[in-house]
Amino acid sequence: MANLDGKVAVVMGAANPDNMAQVIARRLASDGAKVVVAGRNAGPLEALAEEIGGIAVADCDLTSEEDLARLANSAVEGFGGLDIAVNATGWGLLKPFLKNTKEEVEKMAALQFTGAFLFYQAMLRVMNDGGSLIQISSATASIMLEDHAAYMGTKAGADHVIRCVANEFGHRGIRANSVAPGFTVTPMTEAASKNEAIVDTFAREYPLGRVGTSEDIAEAVAWLASDACFMSGQVLQVNGGLTLRRNPTNREIVTAVKAARAAEPAE
Repeated sequence: MANLDGKVAVVMGAANPDNMAQVIARRLASDGAKVVVAGRNAGPLEALAEEIGGIAVADCDLTSEEDLARLANSAVEGFGGLDIAVNATGWGLLKPFLKNTKEEVEKMAALQFTGAFLFYQAMLRVMNDGGSLIQISSATASIMLEDHAAYMGTKAGADHVIRCVANEFGHRGIRANSVAPGFTVTPMTEAASKNEAIVDTFAREYPLGRVGTSEDIAEAVAWLASDACFMSGQVLQVNGGLTLRRNPTNREIVTAVKAARAAEPAE
C-alpha cells in the first residue's frame, strides 16, 4: 500500500461504473488520498464519490478549458489543494488506416492529445510542489496493434508531452509519468475480454502469462502518486512484459476465435 495520507487527487475519466479510472480512484482513496472524480455522467460519479468520501465533478469535458479549470478548482476549494492528477480517459477506434475518416481522427486527437494537453495545463496551474501528474497511456504507443493508428499516434504524442512537463516542472519537485497497459480487462474491452479465445491469444504474448487488470494499473498509479517515487518523464510499462514481444495480429485473433467455435460441442 502506498502512503497517500494528506494528499489530494483528481482522477479524470471515472464516469463509467467499474472502469479503470474508478478502480484507480478507489485505490488512491484506500491509500489515504482525498479524491475528486470527474467525467461526463453524474450518476456513476456521484455514487463513486459517496463510496470513497470524495467529490464528483460531472459534465466535465476533457476538451473544455473552462470545465478543466472548474475541476482543478473543485480540488482546491473542496480539499485545500492538489497533489495528484490522473488522466485515464480514452477511446478505442479499431479501423484500417485508409478507412479512418477526418472526423474520427479529429475526435481521437481532441480527446487523447489536445484534451490531455489541456488537462495537464489546468492541473499544473494549481498543483502543489512535489506533486505527481500521471497519464494512462498504452503499450501500443511503442509496439504495433493492427488497425489502431489514430489511437496509437495520439497516445504516443501525449507520452512525449509528459516528458516535456517532467523537464519543465521538475524544479518544483513535480513528477510526470505515463503508465502503459496492454490488453486489460475493463468495461471498454468487455466484448473481447469475455471471449476466452481472444484473451488466450493475447496472453500467449505476455511473458508473465496473463493479460492485465485495472487493479494492476491502479497499483502502479498509487506508487507513482506517492512520495516514494523518484522517477519522472518515463513510461512505466505495466503490461506483463508485453513490450518485449508483440500483440497478436488480426489474423491470429480471428483464427483463434474460429477454432474455438469449431471446437464447441454441437447442440
